[in-house]
Amino acid sequence: MPKIIRITTVPLSLKLLLKGQMKFMKAAGWEVIMVSADGREVNEILRKEACEHEVVPFTRKITPFWDIYCIWMLWRFFLREKPDIIHTHTPKAGLLGMIAGKLAGVNVRIHTVAGLPHMTAEPNKKSLLIKSEKWTYKFATEVWPNSESIKELILKEGLTTVDKVKIIGKGSSNGVDLNEFNRSSLKENHLVAATMRVMPGENEFIILAVGRLVKDKGIDDLVKAFLSSKIVNKSKLVLLGSFEQELDPIDESTIRQIQDHPKIVHIEWTDHVSHYMAISDVLVHASHREGFPNVLLEAGAMQLPIICSNITGNKDLVESRRTGLIFPAKKVEVLQEALEFAYVKREYMQQLADNLYLEIKENYSREYVHGQLLKQYERLLQNN
Repeated sequence: MPKIIRITTVPLSLKLLLKGQMKFMKAAGWEVIMVSADGREVNEILRKEACEHEVVPFTRKITPFWDIYCIWMLWRFFLREKPDIIHTHTPKAGLLGMIAGKLAGVNVRIHTVAGLPHMTAEPNKKSLLIKSEKWTYKFATEVWPNSESIKELILKEGLTTVDKVKIIGKGSSNGVDLNEFNRSSLKENHLVAATMRVMPGENEFIILAVGRLVKDKGIDDLVKAFLSSKIVNKSKLVLLGSFEQELDPIDESTIRQIQDHPKIVHIEWTDHVSHYMAISDVLVHASHREGFPNVLLEAGAMQLPIICSNITGNKDLVESRRTGLIFPAKKVEVLQEALEFAYVKREYMQQLADNLYLEIKENYSREYVHGQLLKQYERLLQNN
């Protein structure tokens, strides 16, 4: 039985970004071990994925001495388990996992790239992040960007050689579950709960944003655009996600507006995202950098109209005026106009959403992506 080790920095990534992959691979006849830092999600992923989990105490910050300790832990773990393949996700897990895998003599070392952190980093941090990416790719045997535009950036910036880079299927790290993100499978009690938390007024236009409330996700831009728009009194902005002020803080003034403005609803998190999408009129993804955003796949599967920034990842899925509206990242005035346009042109926006749904159904279902992953693992196993 071939053995694969899947590694992310935190267990939340195993729960959300790779949901169902480990279980699928186990059913296909592989021994699968998951690795991440400890966290409250560990028990849930153990139950749902039905695979072993090993704790390695990764941090998400730059912690050189602790990172060396984690490399040593991974090296010992790889020597003990003797995996056929290690596959890493997220920057920290990728760097440490690829180095440890090389040192331990693991023949197949894959790193998936779901975004390039240095694209929006401060100048004093940018060069270090670029070096980290180059080291990760150097020790990987294959690098899998999850979108065509990320692949182009990797090669354009000379982060690795073209022979190492491969896109799986049409892109995306995990596709979208068309059974979960499906209007016909929604639960009435969860719909009622979502409606009660949002409390939409009669004919109120519901604007939804899903993801961490951080600067990189364009939250400052979205709040400014919404509050300065002509539709603020006829709409409600629903922000579904948690603050991460210690890692990528948004402005204090934005936080106060989120907490105090009667037209903004902040919901820390929920496992029933599809139900909030079902009661919304448009999804806005104003991010400054992405790989291949799952939230756009999920909104597309729910036939929810999309407004998104014109960045890598987003533009791999959404084509302006055909499957959604795209605006230049960080351009608050243009985002404001897009919100006002979507409010007025609802039938037009729904047509764009219906176009996107057909593409997602054909190319991005979770079953399709999992099948493509399995083919690549089998190819690498045969070649080694």
